[in-house]
Amino acid sequence: MLVLAVRSVRGRPGRFLATLLSAFLGAALVMAFGSLHDTAGQPGVDAVSAQTLTTSASVVGGYGTLLVFFAVASTLTVNVRQRAAELELLRCSGATPAQIGRMVVGEAVAVALVGVVLALGPAVLGGQALLGVFQDSGQVSRSVGFVLGPVALLSGAGVTLLASAGAAFLAVRRATRRGVRRARARTLLAYGALAAGALAAAGTFTFSATDAALMAAPAYGAILLSVGCALLAPRLLGALLAGLPLGGASGWLAARNLRRRVDELSGVLMSLVLFTAISTATVTMQSVESDAVAASGLRTSVDAKNLQTLNLTVVGVIAVFVCIMLVNSLYAATSYRSSEFGRQRLAGATPVQVLGTVGAESAVLTVVGVALGSLAALAGIVPFTMVRADGTLPGQTFGIWLAVCAVAAAVTLGTSLGTARQVLRTPAIGAVTRAV
Repeated sequence: MLVLAVRSVRGRPGRFLATLLSAFLGAALVMAFGSLHDTAGQPGVDAVSAQTLTTSASVVGGYGTLLVFFAVASTLTVNVRQRAAELELLRCSGATPAQIGRMVVGEAVAVALVGVVLALGPAVLGGQALLGVFQDSGQVSRSVGFVLGPVALLSGAGVTLLASAGAAFLAVRRATRRGVRRARARTLLAYGALAAGALAAAGTFTFSATDAALMAAPAYGAILLSVGCALLAPRLLGALLAGLPLGGASGWLAARNLRRRVDELSGVLMSLVLFTAISTATVTMQSVESDAVAASGLRTSVDAKNLQTLNLTVVGVIAVFVCIMLVNSLYAATSYRSSEFGRQRLAGATPVQVLGTVGAESAVLTVVGVALGSLAALAGIVPFTMVRADGTLPGQTFGIWLAVCAVAAAVTLGTSLGTARQVLRTPAIGAVTRAV
């Protein structure tokens, strides 16, 4: 099966492009921040510089691992579902579910290895850029030189390969073992994340307004709540579509397609929820913190400066990565619909009507993802503001939220419509016959 996996990747590399891009970006992210550990561990690095670099690498390590898993899982799930007929043919030919699972996992690991190798160059550039940010802000000495060592290499390769193998195993397991048990496990995990996020957000009230660790509790709370909302998003989307009055042929078809593909779109919804929650919550809380320090008239301490740089750097890197993950998931989910679009056109739909359907689907996904992400962000912003600024909702929230929503809508609509437009260039008959 491992030989078959390698032949499958070599035979049709195009269908693994989205998975390769996810593995490549994930490995680059983890190795870039992991290199800060190697840099901090050099002989002669002063204690302040070492602490700043180690803290930054440690904070992003957990986030990076989670994001890499989600990114690879979303594209692999779409990939496995696209190949349902192929996998069923293998099963009918005598292959057992375990053999099919080993083949899919072998494919994922092979693609991940290529992604790790390709990510070495960008990881070096990214690590050097991160070191430069901390040196420009005065938090790391100029004498500290950049090193990409064993911590970065082992963490990048290990996280990417384990995430790819685990995501592939779960994807093929979902494809071959449908049932209520899987839904119950997903629901329990979602409620567990929501409960943990609520406890973390409530823990904000145990800190004082000047506590250096005040922002950690609401930030983790917002992230955990966004994960819980993302896991429940497909179910909530299905309930919303049951009574959503979308008019016209494109609207009716969009609602029908979304109901049929609600599980496939879980990766897109998760990316939207995470992007909205993390970006809105972190930027807003940092803005509140900066205003509170300015209002106090006190000089910003080194620790506060470190925290500000770390927050903005982390949220910037994570937001960009989640945005790319969203684009990747949307591309993977839309590009394989060539035969579906071809059948619609043969039935009388014009390319404009097909694009209208895709646009309506993307609009609904954007609204649901942004709404759930906004709720998760508010669960972190409100407790933090109450403790730090004696308020409830800071005035900066609306402007930051609008900017995040604009980026989410532009990325979702732009990627979906752009990919659909590219797919529609294939003649309708050719698209249908190619699928057959």
